[in-house]
Amino acid sequence: MEKIAIFDFGSQYTQLIARRLRDMNFCSIIYPYDADITNLDKGIKGIILSGSPASVRGENVLHFPINKIKGKFPILGICYGAQYIASILGGDVVSSNKREYGHADIEVENSSPLFKGIKNPQVWMSHSDTISSLPSGFEIISKTKSIPVAGFQNLSLKSPIFGIQFHPEVTHTLDGGLLLKNFAEDICKCKKEWHSELFANHKIAELKEKLQNDRVILGLSGGVDSSVAALLLHKAIGKNLFGIFVNNGLLRKNEFEEVLESYKGMGLQVIGVDASEEFLQPLEGIDDPEKKRKIIGNVFIKVFEREAKKLSNIKWLAQGTIYPDVIESVSVLGPSVTIKSHHNVGGLPEKMGLKLVEPLRMLFKDEVRKVGAFLKLTPNILNRHPFPGPGLAIRVLGAITKEKIRLNQEADAIFIKALKDSGWYDKVWQAGTILLPVKSVGVMGDERTYEYTLAIRCVHSSDGMTAEWVNLPYDLLGSISNEIINNVKGINRVVYDISTKPPATIEWE
Repeated sequence: MEKIAIFDFGSQYTQLIARRLRDMNFCSIIYPYDADITNLDKGIKGIILSGSPASVRGENVLHFPINKIKGKFPILGICYGAQYIASILGGDVVSSNKREYGHADIEVENSSPLFKGIKNPQVWMSHSDTISSLPSGFEIISKTKSIPVAGFQNLSLKSPIFGIQFHPEVTHTLDGGLLLKNFAEDICKCKKEWHSELFANHKIAELKEKLQNDRVILGLSGGVDSSVAALLLHKAIGKNLFGIFVNNGLLRKNEFEEVLESYKGMGLQVIGVDASEEFLQPLEGIDDPEKKRKIIGNVFIKVFEREAKKLSNIKWLAQGTIYPDVIESVSVLGPSVTIKSHHNVGGLPEKMGLKLVEPLRMLFKDEVRKVGAFLKLTPNILNRHPFPGPGLAIRVLGAITKEKIRLNQEADAIFIKALKDSGWYDKVWQAGTILLPVKSVGVMGDERTYEYTLAIRCVHSSDGMTAEWVNLPYDLLGSISNEIINNVKGINRVVYDISTKPPATIEWE
């Protein structure tokens, strides 16, 4: 299969490049920046060098053998990739006080096949170093008001080289998809051979080969990720798959019963385990979000160990891990910077003496939904909003108590019901409530209250890597606030979170 190779220098957005290409049906594969370039997959038609938290001016420069592949493949450098190309081939990169973060408008300087058809100048910048001069044979193709080189090219080589200072892979760059399409299709001449059906069929065949007749235990959550993973595994190994859905006491209101009901009729072997007290007791009074995640992970290990022992000859632990879980936790394909640990990434299999299988590890949420639709996953699970693995433990900020969890469950139920009743639920990516460790004075009737503040969060996204807050109608926000305050004793103030990701994250912890 023809494909675009992406070399990861540690950018949080590296996999997003692959996802954008796959959205347009171009196959893409990611390598670490220090991969052996003599042992790459067949069918590579072009190369992209990602961004990075590193600097080409620093002591620990992440080196790539650009001179060995120059002229063999079309190359596109993004941010750090562009700076590295400029620096290593004879240009200059300097630290500048004209740093750019966020939205910027580019001005096209010279004609370039990379910018064919691009009309919207708005791009997303995230860099501190600046290219001050280009190597011989290169020309500027775009600039901004702040920097003289926002893009460059060399068309004189057998295969052209391009570099851009902005990130075309994020949705904030409005014509970024077209730029990547221009590179893959027009410049690299790469065929469109990637689609969700191909992934599903390939993955099922791969799982059959990998797992053979082994028995697998899968942690189900009721969400689309673990459910799609379950369907793939079920089609591959049938009755050798055992699903376990654990009530950790941190689920949404009535979610344990509703999820178990949803799995009926899917042909899966699902065991429901109510372990809420085992989770809530050690979490009592814990306020540090990383400690919360570690406690939840440790209890999950104990629960799974106990349940696995009830089933004989279990060899594998399956998880519905998807790429945003991985990229924000550890670097699997490059030196990306850790943002937070994730409950699905870590030492579970080692502790349990099981091998790990994660069928969806390299997919984004929207891609998982496409695979789920192909596998005919029930719509009430397929279209369900993402919900964090640690559950309400990270939506109750500060010290955890059973009462705070209950307050958030009640408020969240009102919020989600209002979104569904108003038709907004299916229009947004994710929504939820966050109970803040803040009390404020209120008045109800003639009485003074001193109760908690609740934040509500509602975002648009396509992949979870970037997100925009949703402009919900004021009358809907007002009715939600009134309903929560009037019916959930203990909350007397509701606020709406209007932060984007980045710089904020979707979840508060």
